[in-house]
Amino acid sequence: MIKPIQAAGRFTLPRGARAAARYCCNKYRKRWLWLAALLTAVLCSASSNAAEKALPIKAVVVTMFENGEITGDRPGEFQYWVERSQLHREMAFPLGEYPLRLSDSGVLGICVGGGIANATASIMALGLDPRFDLSKAYWLVAGIAGGDPEDISLGSAAWARYVVDGDLTYEIDAREIPAEWPYGLIPLGANKPAEKPADIYTSWTLNTVAFDLNPQLAQWAYELTRDMQLQDTPAMAQFRAQFKHYPKARLKPFVALGDTLSASTYWHGRYLNRWANDWMRLYSDNQANFMTTNMEDSGTLTALLRLGRLALVNTQRIMVLRTVSNYSMPPQDKPANWSVTAPYPDEGKPALDTAWRVGSKVIDTLVKHWPRYADTEPAAAKAKP
Repeated sequence: MIKPIQAAGRFTLPRGARAAARYCCNKYRKRWLWLAALLTAVLCSASSNAAEKALPIKAVVVTMFENGEITGDRPGEFQYWVERSQLHREMAFPLGEYPLRLSDSGVLGICVGGGIANATASIMALGLDPRFDLSKAYWLVAGIAGGDPEDISLGSAAWARYVVDGDLTYEIDAREIPAEWPYGLIPLGANKPAEKPADIYTSWTLNTVAFDLNPQLAQWAYELTRDMQLQDTPAMAQFRAQFKHYPKARLKPFVALGDTLSASTYWHGRYLNRWANDWMRLYSDNQANFMTTNMEDSGTLTALLRLGRLALVNTQRIMVLRTVSNYSMPPQDKPANWSVTAPYPDEGKPALDTAWRVGSKVIDTLVKHWPRYADTEPAAAKAKP
């Protein structure tokens, strides 16, 4: 639930200034009315011209980080999209962290920068950029993430139906947690872990904690990509083999439907993994299943929902795809401090590749069949055109 913007307070002139204002208005009423009409016409014309010149965008690909240059070196999340999806046209973006990239087919790429603050600012800046008409655009967040070994394996891809913010919380230092508590994180307004306060969306104004995406669109994307063969390597298989007590963590990479937790802190470990599962269920009325963890998506969704208030974007056209570069907790015989700093197998490149391969199949389908999808979102039953 998003609360309406409160009206601004009334500004009052001093008595003498009010008299002077009335005199000026009466004396120059006709002149002021003429100037006001002229100014209105000019502004309307400028707005109309800007709208006419705005580039219609079919899809926006949102990535989060890059290693070094955008092309030609060790890839981050943006590089494969720029190089492989022919986002050749570079466009200045001074309010962002990186230049924008545009394809001839109307696909726009953005790299927002790591963390929730960067994501929020970058997406808001893009949404207000008068160079683009984003009103019909589909939005695809495509990036790597930690994965819950209870649900998903290394190199796999998960389409989210829910994004939940994990930052707005009480926290008690681990050394002072009551013995009966499973962890030291408590919902704002609650008295203990995993307790849902009655006034969760009022006293704390927590209207941007849980984001439920268009479930039909997520299902459509999943059905379109579920049978794809994903990249696997010996290093990935060797790393997965350590998770003897987690059968799904040992599977070869696969495509799934699974939800994502967004938090600025790079958290890790068994106790926090339990918290993440509880947290996702708590803020989704037991509908969400925690599968991946990221550091940006609640910021991206907050900005998009604000832009949706003015119909600058269509919030029913948002997709979130996260691919697993590492696990969110260690094998049972390894400590958390070893696991949190363990190098990603193959530097995480297979997960980066999967984010592009799986994501680009969806984007290419939307663009190829744009007359069908320009005005109507795809339905799950029509996953394979």
